[in-house]
Amino acid sequence: MKDIGSRPRLVVSTDGSGVVGHAGARLLADLAEATGLTAAYSTVLRPLRPRGTGHDPGRIATDLAVMLADCGEAISDLAVLRDQREVFGPVASTPTAWRLLAAVDQRVLGRLRSARAAAREVAWLQAAEIRTAIPAVKAGGSELPGLVLDLDATLVTCHSEKDQAAPTYKGGFGFHPLLCFLANTGEASSGLRPGNAGANTATDHITVLDQALAQIPDAHRHDTDILVRTDSAGSAKAFLTHLRALRDNGLHLRFSVGYAVTAPVRRAIRALPEQVWHPALDADGTLRESAEVAELTGMVDLNGYPAGTHIIVRRERPHPGAQLSLFDSDEGLRHQVFLTDTPYSGGGSAQFLEARHRGHATVEDRIRAGKTTGFGRFPSRLFSVNAAWLELSLAAIDLLAWTRVLLLDGELATAEPKKLRYRILHVAARLTRGGRRLHLRIAATWPWRHQLAAAFNWLAALPRPAN
Repeated sequence: MKDIGSRPRLVVSTDGSGVVGHAGARLLADLAEATGLTAAYSTVLRPLRPRGTGHDPGRIATDLAVMLADCGEAISDLAVLRDQREVFGPVASTPTAWRLLAAVDQRVLGRLRSARAAAREVAWLQAAEIRTAIPAVKAGGSELPGLVLDLDATLVTCHSEKDQAAPTYKGGFGFHPLLCFLANTGEASSGLRPGNAGANTATDHITVLDQALAQIPDAHRHDTDILVRTDSAGSAKAFLTHLRALRDNGLHLRFSVGYAVTAPVRRAIRALPEQVWHPALDADGTLRESAEVAELTGMVDLNGYPAGTHIIVRRERPHPGAQLSLFDSDEGLRHQVFLTDTPYSGGGSAQFLEARHRGHATVEDRIRAGKTTGFGRFPSRLFSVNAAWLELSLAAIDLLAWTRVLLLDGELATAEPKKLRYRILHVAARLTRGGRRLHLRIAATWPWRHQLAAAFNWLAALPRPAN
């Protein structure tokens, strides 16, 4: 038998010097400065700095966002940055960071959102100068014009009593935040809600949508097509009426929202002749096997919905293990219905509109990644502290999105946070001094060393906002 080669023997000690872990996280800290996020935070949080002494509150907020983007889970994880002062500079202690979060009320929270919106405008201007601006969303083999906002709610379990945590509709206990992601880049907006918040509450959808629109720079918000996608929780008439009112006031908004398969819908589906069903499209525009699309407009009462609303149904042979309703089980097919006010003359066929709506499913990936970027667990018993934590989690998500758009290319430009952390952020390096400069030396054997070095070079070349 041939011996399997053993690994080299190691002697482990804790006396290393000049070694840095998570060195790639410095990229995020510098990007926060390059986009003006740190400066904007410093401006809005200046009143919280006691007598102008101690750590700058804006810098603390940025460090918390960088820590969350780097996959930190608790305020104490700031130690990863704090204990590497030569790379990350002075970082606040855990109690100091706690005090800052505890001082953030609803008024300060609004200022933090405004600061993030200002930094986003800079990041988008930088993207327009160095690249081809904001990437387009693809569906049905085509690029969608403008921007796409995806709204969805998720449950976050709490394992202890926290302010406004409540039993959830799935039998758990915790919070039920409603989130909005920009499908083009993965940037985020959200609202923290109690666990017993309704899934289809129109008021919450309106609030989160308005906050998301406020995050979009003015030039894009008023002169760009914006598609709003939700599941059936967003089909409330009040929410869609609000969308139409915004469009009447100058915003180029359209909606594509799920719709419940109610008794009238089931009757309409059963009344459809076979010849009106057409093959569905895959994401690349090719025909999708065993899936078909049909129009239900005129067969279901849409009284009270905005004028021009279409209702479209898709049926598909279910995959093994799929959870089916009684209606789907009887029919042997899975049915999904949605509403849209995009006219066929300006948006394409029912097949294309269905493929476009199906792209909303990617929001589940955004939420899954977001839960590893801060809002998967909340640190405090106080609701206000957790709301501030969520806002900094959204800033962390934005920093990762801006890193992909501004500083990376190839597969890393579309990578999920998990891949970015493994390849870029968590890299180890060695610090040396020479020529009156501090050098961060990435291992010559690290597979993604060139991508990380290029990202730092592109960061250095980014145009900076005027003071």
